[in-house]
Amino acid sequence: MATRRNFLQGTAAVGAGLMLAQAQAVNAAEDMGYTDKLTDADGKYVAAPLPFPYDALEPVIDARTVEVHYNFHHKPAVIAANKAEEALAKARDSNDFALVKFYEKELAFQLSSHILHTIYWTSISGKGDVPKGELAKAIDRDFGSYVKFKAQLLAATLSVEASGWGVVGYLPATGKLMVLQCENHQKLTAWGIQPILVLDVFEHAYYLRYQNKRNEYLTQIFTLLNWENAAQRFSAAQPSRRLT
Repeated sequence: MATRRNFLQGTAAVGAGLMLAQAQAVNAAEDMGYTDKLTDADGKYVAAPLPFPYDALEPVIDARTVEVHYNFHHKPAVIAANKAEEALAKARDSNDFALVKFYEKELAFQLSSHILHTIYWTSISGKGDVPKGELAKAIDRDFGSYVKFKAQLLAATLSVEASGWGVVGYLPATGKLMVLQCENHQKLTAWGIQPILVLDVFEHAYYLRYQNKRNEYLTQIFTLLNWENAAQRFSAAQPSRRLT
């Protein structure tokens, strides 16, 4: 019994520690000048206003593409994520889980879309400067140089099969930066990774101007990347930052 009690106490302590770390990560992000607003005061998912006017990314991304992307792709994902959660709540109340597989998959897809789009808008709100400070040092450490890192990020994002994302993320468990491909909005990720910068390669993100020329779009979008925001996310994600 003592062993079981110790195990339960240890498990509770780990759970409490994770909750504390998450809360501190949110506070750290707020302190550093950005907040990913995913929900409203009632806890419902909501798309925050864009951090720039529709035409702010011209000529790299045209105003119409931004308008359509935000209103007809990001916002509908928010609505769908709320509907999936409502359906799961009804399933719990009625103890009828006949459609649980469908709604769990729907929630994973739509909520991941909401999260990634929220990060994407800040990822492309900069001037394309190269990373600086601690983020630059981490890139050199984990990839050899910024040049090598950029080459991998471009190659990985360009070769995403069908639709998806290129993701730069930090994994607290290893203390390393990673470049990942993401198919759709939720496939091929690594558990625990915290995205600090994402590149959308769904065709709706670029087709009006670039048609099927994904490579041209990605080359141009590097002139918009907000490495300052990525650096803030990187700093907030680190355990040493969260626990101070």
